Amino acid sequence: MNKIEEPAFYHSRIKDWPEGERPREKLMQLGPEKLSNSELIAILLRTGRRQQTALDLAKTIIKHHGDFRKLSTMNYQELFRIKGIGPAKAVTLSAAFEIARRTASLPLPDKLKITEPEIIFKKYEPVLAHLKKEVFMVLLLNSANVLIKDVTISEGILNSSLVHPREVFQSAVLESAACVILLHNHPSGETMPSQEDKEITYRLIEAGKMMDIPILDHIIIGHQKYFSFKEEGLITD
Repeated sequence: MNKIEEPAFYHSRIKDWPEGERPREKLMQLGPEKLSNSELIAILLRTGRRQQTALDLAKTIIKHHGDFRKLSTMNYQELFRIKGIGPAKAVTLSAAFEIARRTASLPLPDKLKITEPEIIFKKYEPVLAHLKKEVFMVLLLNSANVLIKDVTISEGILNSSLVHPREVFQSAVLESAACVILLHNHPSGETMPSQEDKEITYRLIEAGKMMDIPILDHIIIGHQKYFSFKEEGLITD
């Protein structure tokens, strides 16, 4: 992907710029994919602040608060605390990021067949990676490894008392799942499993053997990366 050139700081009103460099007009003429991150944010902001255009403000926000990924993890209150972001701008940004997350997590038109951890990562990373608490889910699959549904088992600090085999396999039995995949996030962004993660996994594997519902994998979602127990040899057939 070619790098999109960032426009310079103008400090003058956007309506006084050359038409081809105004973010809105540029989007209408060339399409949103031709706009820089700052230009896209500027369109959402609509207006700037004293001595700053909307684009100048957008460039400042990205410079000091990170790219889209970092900004999208900020809630309304955190966005509102950014200098130059009032209530309306904070609401608009928060809504835009939530729309992006929901769009990314929409089910595919066809049934999703799980053939490798990367497929799960692409589907659930937008849903889980930005969360500030751990969420433990179980993915229920049929005999063809097609996803039947996902079920949230617990939210909060992950421990064995919150992730009980009864809760995990109850849904699997009700949905007639042939096998399951365990899934949770690490709010820190790192993906290496903790000792607690390993203990929970192996406890559930043994329960799955008794129920004749095998656990195919346990995937930990972090920031732009994942850890697969299966790929790392911690779960074997």
